[in-house]
Amino acid sequence: MLLRLRAAATMLEGDSLKNIRVYWIAFVVYWGIFLFGYDGGIAGGVVSQPYFETYFGLVGTNGTVDKAKDAEVSSNVVSVLQAGAFFGALGSARISAWLGRRWTLVAFTLVFSVGAVLATVAGGSRGIGYIYGGRVVSGIGIGGISAVAPAYVSECSPKNVRGRITGLFQIMVALGGMVSYFVNLGVGLHLADSTMVWRVPFELQLVPAGLMCLGLLTVKESPRWLASKGRVREAIGNLAYFRKEQPDSPVLQLEMAEIEAAIQEEQEARKGLGVREAFFGDGNFIRFVIAFAIFVLQQWSGQNSVSNYSPQIFTSIGFTGTMNSLLASGIYGVVKVLATTVFIFLFVESLGRKISLLISAVGMGAIFFIVGAVLKAHPVDNIQAGQQPPPASKAMAAMLYIYVCFYSMGWGPLPWVYVSDIFPTRTRHYGLAVASGTQWLFNFVVAKVTPTLVAGLGYKLFFMFGAINIGGMFTFSLFLPETKGRSLEEMDIIFGAVSFEVRETFIERHKRELQHNIQVSALERSADQKV
Repeated sequence: MLLRLRAAATMLEGDSLKNIRVYWIAFVVYWGIFLFGYDGGIAGGVVSQPYFETYFGLVGTNGTVDKAKDAEVSSNVVSVLQAGAFFGALGSARISAWLGRRWTLVAFTLVFSVGAVLATVAGGSRGIGYIYGGRVVSGIGIGGISAVAPAYVSECSPKNVRGRITGLFQIMVALGGMVSYFVNLGVGLHLADSTMVWRVPFELQLVPAGLMCLGLLTVKESPRWLASKGRVREAIGNLAYFRKEQPDSPVLQLEMAEIEAAIQEEQEARKGLGVREAFFGDGNFIRFVIAFAIFVLQQWSGQNSVSNYSPQIFTSIGFTGTMNSLLASGIYGVVKVLATTVFIFLFVESLGRKISLLISAVGMGAIFFIVGAVLKAHPVDNIQAGQQPPPASKAMAAMLYIYVCFYSMGWGPLPWVYVSDIFPTRTRHYGLAVASGTQWLFNFVVAKVTPTLVAGLGYKLFFMFGAINIGGMFTFSLFLPETKGRSLEEMDIIFGAVSFEVRETFIERHKRELQHNIQVSALERSADQKV
């Protein structure tokens, strides 16, 4: 382990200098992904605050919470974000194809900010409908960001670090979730008896949104998108900028030749591309099936139920009382951030995508079966609010912390990395939109039904998730092709869209054309200097 850490440190030192501009793009763009995690985690804590429940009429005349009404409002506040995000993700495909990755992200960030303001001002004459409406509008923004951001970062990243840089997506999701838990905890401790219990958490969203908007003004457009629009000179300039190479560098020439070869053969084979051809062209349909299935399984892995309703989940295993459940949630967020960071920087490029998904699925499934068995053997129905959790509850919490480590080493970050890997430039915006739309659609479904499942299934809920992890996710992973270390342009060969021989012919032709153009430009500059 020590040798691995030293090797990683040495690799990252050299890599960070060479690819510092790519890391900067990821840092800027992934503030939007931070919002993804923050928005997912904040609502469950907000609706569990006693003042929120009293203010919005969730407490009955007898002074106790109306559990049916509370579950309905909780599921609505959490899930309407995902409903909006579904439409934002699907609508992002054509917008990013027309407007470019960079300005599309600016537009969706502004949409998100409008929603954040609406949710913040709820209260007084503006009832809970403002929170619902604001969450829907914010969801549209988040959905668009979640679809476009991975494509943008992936298209700007060199293949040797693409998995790590794209995997920063999940680190920012985890970081956003962690911050949301501690914001709820802080509000519960210091602002518990005012409208600040929802206004502070919702208005804080505007900070990362503002940072992202300002940061996007400092970055350049995707070279692959520029090349797909015929703006080759700009594409070469931006690629040289990202790689810190001269435009006439042989390494840069080869990468640009690969990009142009892939784009040209796609354009020649799919002129007049429509939605039908995008989904059913050679080698495409299976990629969309993978993108759909991998995110359906991810959403039903149990993580979103634990993350979106963390206080409620920890209450169900014996951490009663608002502060106990929020503190346990905060620790869960910290473990998730640390585990995701360690995996992304030390293991994602060494273990590979497939083996990581397999190990992750088995580990998560085993943990859920253990938690379900312990909860069945040690029910928590008689624990009073605020009482110190019994040893069995602490053991189950520890198992959930181990669970999120397994999630973070595979099924958390890798679906985004894998889907970003497999689509060609011409259809990548469709692929990422379908993946993100699927993610948000089933995120919505899981968010909507989780309060009902927690109340109705008890310990059986954990058995259900365990069966999905091992029976579904492990089996699915067995059939996935490995994409580690492959360029985006090589994916067409893996999925049978083009043969190796045809691709090599295209690359050689474009290398010769680039070399010819560089020589002509050099001769022209020499002639101008003589004049």
